[in-house]
Amino acid sequence: MEIRTYLRHFDYGLLAAVLGLVVYGLVVIYSATHSDPNLPSPYYYVKMQGIAAIIGAVLMAVATFVDFRGFRAYRNYMYAGILGLILIVFFIGTTAMGGQRWISLGYFNLQPSELAKVVMILVVAGFLADRQRGDLEAQTTMMTLGLAALPAVLVFLQPDFGTTLVLVAVTLALLFVYGTRWLHFAAIGAAFGAAVVMVMEVLPLAGIHLLKQYQVDRLLVFLHPDQDPGGSGYHLLQSKIAIGSGLLTGTGLFNGTQTQLNFLPEHHTDFIFSVLGEELGFVGAALLLALYLLVIWRGVRIAIISESLFGSLVAGGIVAMLLFQIFVNIGMTIGIMPITGIPLPFLSYGGSSMVSNLVAIGLLESIHVRSRLIGDRRYRRAQAAA
Repeated sequence: MEIRTYLRHFDYGLLAAVLGLVVYGLVVIYSATHSDPNLPSPYYYVKMQGIAAIIGAVLMAVATFVDFRGFRAYRNYMYAGILGLILIVFFIGTTAMGGQRWISLGYFNLQPSELAKVVMILVVAGFLADRQRGDLEAQTTMMTLGLAALPAVLVFLQPDFGTTLVLVAVTLALLFVYGTRWLHFAAIGAAFGAAVVMVMEVLPLAGIHLLKQYQVDRLLVFLHPDQDPGGSGYHLLQSKIAIGSGLLTGTGLFNGTQTQLNFLPEHHTDFIFSVLGEELGFVGAALLLALYLLVIWRGVRIAIISESLFGSLVAGGIVAMLLFQIFVNIGMTIGIMPITGIPLPFLSYGGSSMVSNLVAIGLLESIHVRSRLIGDRRYRRAQAAA
């Protein structure tokens, strides 16, 4: 493909929104961490996040230039590869914050579960695209759930409950885009409800605890916000105070009391939206949501204009992945969703998350470019025939 043709079909609106989110995140991360006396430099987290963004941007460009349709043929290899990476974590992974989720690569900690989000979109989309709609529908649904269940269970055992929920949400979204009947979703919902009852009520009576105690405490705090304000409810309480004190325009960068005095835990990762809400207020939060809305809109548009079912499935899966993480992360900071440790895309500190999300954007661009190319060729053939 000629570079000029490629550039002509690039989705610059999507790129501008993502660039704005990355820069926005770097600014808020610096405000949240620059005064930490334990850091070797005020720019430590910003520098690390910036390096991850550069690596992600390079991989995004590669993903854009590569024909996304080629991934379909290699889905089995990608599936085996991501399972292997997740399994390696159990043997040589580093442990932090109660979970064993990272593989140390020197200056960079790789989190395979973050990569699994994008890889499983390609794998499940390829699986569904190879099956004709209307043929053996129940079997296709069951096989899709089984395909996604293995990595989801392995991630859950790390334990990483938040990423497990993302994998589940993405799988359900792909089934929806594929055209799965509502009866199947009703059955899945009933099975999920039964599983929740088993995990939360039945198995603990038998001495089997699949959820860690801190995970149970987070769920209970969500159901009963006033429970244990000095313990398991502390994160949520401080987050609400931070966001509430921001009012319309915020207290200003570097001036948030909850953030700068370290009352707000995990303020550069899971609760970065609370920092933004406190220091930039409603205006800053509205700007952030506007940028997210632009990304989601362009992603949905790409899913619609895709010339192949595989492209529509991949684009739809990426949109669902981003939208689910945005909704849950912001929701947990204001108390309408349980605290699950899901990062805010492009804003929360985390190299693996940043790289994975930028690669996902590269896939969206690849689908957009090739769909526009096919459309142009059809138009030229129609003009020539006329």
